[in-house]
Amino acid sequence: MPQELQLQVLPEVAASMDLLTENIAKMVKTSVVDIKKITVLKRSIDARQKQVKINLKVKIFFSDEELIVEKIDFPDYKNVTNAETVIVVGAGPAGYFAALQLIELGVKPVVVDRGKDVRGRRRDLKSINRDHIVNPDSNYCFGEGGAGTYSDGKLYTRSKKRGDVHRILELLVAFGAPQDILVDAHPHIGTNKLPKIMQDMREKIIEYGGEVHFETRVDDFLITNNEIKGVKIQDGTIISARKVILATGHSARDIFELLHKKDIFIEAKPFALGVRAEHPQSLIDTIQYSCDYRGEFLPPAPYSIVKQVNGRGMYSFCMCPGGVIAPCATAPGEVVTNGWSPSKRDQPTANSGIVVELRLEDFKPFEKFGPLAGMEFQKTIEQKAWHLAGETQKVPAQRMVDFCNRKVSADIPKTSYVPGTTSVELGEVFPDFLTQIMRQGFLDFGKSMRGYYTNEAILHAPESRTSSPVRIPRENDSLEHVQIKGLYPCGEGAGYAGGIISAAIDGEKCAIKCVESLIHQ
Repeated sequence: MPQELQLQVLPEVAASMDLLTENIAKMVKTSVVDIKKITVLKRSIDARQKQVKINLKVKIFFSDEELIVEKIDFPDYKNVTNAETVIVVGAGPAGYFAALQLIELGVKPVVVDRGKDVRGRRRDLKSINRDHIVNPDSNYCFGEGGAGTYSDGKLYTRSKKRGDVHRILELLVAFGAPQDILVDAHPHIGTNKLPKIMQDMREKIIEYGGEVHFETRVDDFLITNNEIKGVKIQDGTIISARKVILATGHSARDIFELLHKKDIFIEAKPFALGVRAEHPQSLIDTIQYSCDYRGEFLPPAPYSIVKQVNGRGMYSFCMCPGGVIAPCATAPGEVVTNGWSPSKRDQPTANSGIVVELRLEDFKPFEKFGPLAGMEFQKTIEQKAWHLAGETQKVPAQRMVDFCNRKVSADIPKTSYVPGTTSVELGEVFPDFLTQIMRQGFLDFGKSMRGYYTNEAILHAPESRTSSPVRIPRENDSLEHVQIKGLYPCGEGAGYAGGIISAAIDGEKCAIKCVESLIHQ
């Protein structure tokens, strides 16, 4: 019978199946030739001691046993060409996983997205990086795959209670993601691999009778007696349906404005905001692995840090080992940063959002905007940063120690942020209370991570799209909007997810509830 075993080994052992087999053979007191196969079930890094180790959970198949290889395959999708239609607004993880779940349940999804497909998006990403031109409908946030496709592909989530994380990971593997995401403690696909996965998901939706329409922006919701009847797109075309899953992401400000204008209930939601800090990856490796050189068998080191400063949380967000900083504005006249890593995480720099939790009372100067107060707070900082950096897609930047000492940096070295930087005293970008917290917070970070607080670190401002500044409330049981029947607020944009996995889970949940409602109507 196969045997499961937990062990801790050196990185070079974990990287070599021959060495691992020898190690395990000694542990279970058998010969190497008696081991037919070893499957790694779980893998994580333990860097708490000076000698970094790899934690493994493995399954051992012995030579006298039948080896059964479990193939990961797709669910039993149905042809829904002639089935009832549900409109899915948004082709990000929430939207696509909702669409696939609808197909699995025998309902036809019609997915509409304001942006372009993954291939078409690349041209617009090139324009924002090279020419500083922001396409409001196609950028790092809008288009096929949503913000996640060109923003790293981290799959780690703490949302274990929200749904079946393993199901989502297995579906991603079926669509071409590496099997390692089922094993690693902090799984990651990589921005270079995600586009093909999203394209394959779209092709599967179409293969089974669903529809996917790009460059199709929703301009209005058709509502009668507080019940959804469909949507109107930008060219005036009306798409009718009894159910609409709204999965538009955390940056679809026009959707928030449309809902507010139509007196559809939404509410301001706290979020976090700050800067994106970039260090040399070798420096982070030295701090995290307690060594001068990490060697060939350890991956670029990540970090995660949280501090309480003046009663508020200040923490790392979307940390990207071996990654780059990207321009993520969604409209002209603003600058926004985010980070991503390729699958190999082989860039020479590490970056992370370093953000401070905001509270509803922080938005008081914008209270005239009602539930959009947080969004306006966010916009003001992004627009101020754009102005201070020279009114292009360059961002305000400052060396970390200089920022804490209120000193404009004499020079900013070239960073991974392709549009470029402008040396600015970042205290001019943020409200005083936020600046004070960040200054103290970086000093505190340096005490916990020796070497982190350095002028080698460059701060880019702002990191402002951590989560939605608006919540679109829904009923706990039905997941329908609290006011509009048939409207299902979903994913990050509605305030119910925070990343690819939780968004995908929420998309599936909304699809299931949507179909249950159709059956009982």
